[in-house]
Amino acid sequence: MSDLKQQFDEAVNYVQTAEGDFKPSNDLKLQFYALYKQATEGDVKGKKPGMLDQVGRAKYSAWEKLKGTSSEDAMQQYVDLLESMKQKHG
Repeated sequence: MSDLKQQFDEAVNYVQTAEGDFKPSNDLKLQFYALYKQATEGDVKGKKPGMLDQVGRAKYSAWEKLKGTSSEDAMQQYVDLLESMKQKHG
């Protein structure tokens, strides 16, 4: 396993299991979600959810903005985003 893949897996685990001071805003949650999807599945697929599914629509739109980003770049951005959050919040 590459170092980046290992760092990414550790970052994903941290984000999914973190408690206490780690309370990302909804915007940050969307960023983490979109970067995770781009890193693990590639470009967005399927139809955009309808107007009544606001959460699904927001997730789709966030992921769609990353179209064309490589899996490796998305992994690196995910790790970097988490590191910058950790530095801000101690």
